[in-house]
Amino acid sequence: MIQIFVFITSKDNFNLHEKFTEIGVENLYISEITIAELKYGIENSGKKAYNKKIIEKFISSMQIVPIIGSLDIYAKEKAKLKKNGQLIDDFDLLIGSCAISNDMILVTRNEKHFARLSNIDIENWIDIL
Repeated sequence: MIQIFVFITSKDNFNLHEKFTEIGVENLYISEITIAELKYGIENSGKKAYNKKIIEKFISSMQIVPIIGSLDIYAKEKAKLKKNGQLIDDFDLLIGSCAISNDMILVTRNEKHFARLSNIDIENWIDIL
């Protein structure tokens, strides 16, 4: 079974429904951190009620991955990135660490950014559509 860890922000207005159907919703997971970012996107939008409805439906269709099991990888990766002068945003680092610690594929358009993490498996579903 392939487990896909989805990192999609509210500013990504791409129709990924077909890809989600192809993969199977039972194989799609989302981080608690990604949920926080989506909720921020709602609050920062001009259509809060509309976006909240869509995002809540999206979240309810996913299995949620807690971050607690990813914190050791987060700490190790952050120290490595700091030493190399390549720090990335803490939320992104936590999202990537969740994917790594759960042996999942991270789906993101920001391949270059997340590729700084060791042992991460990345797919970009946006630019291949």
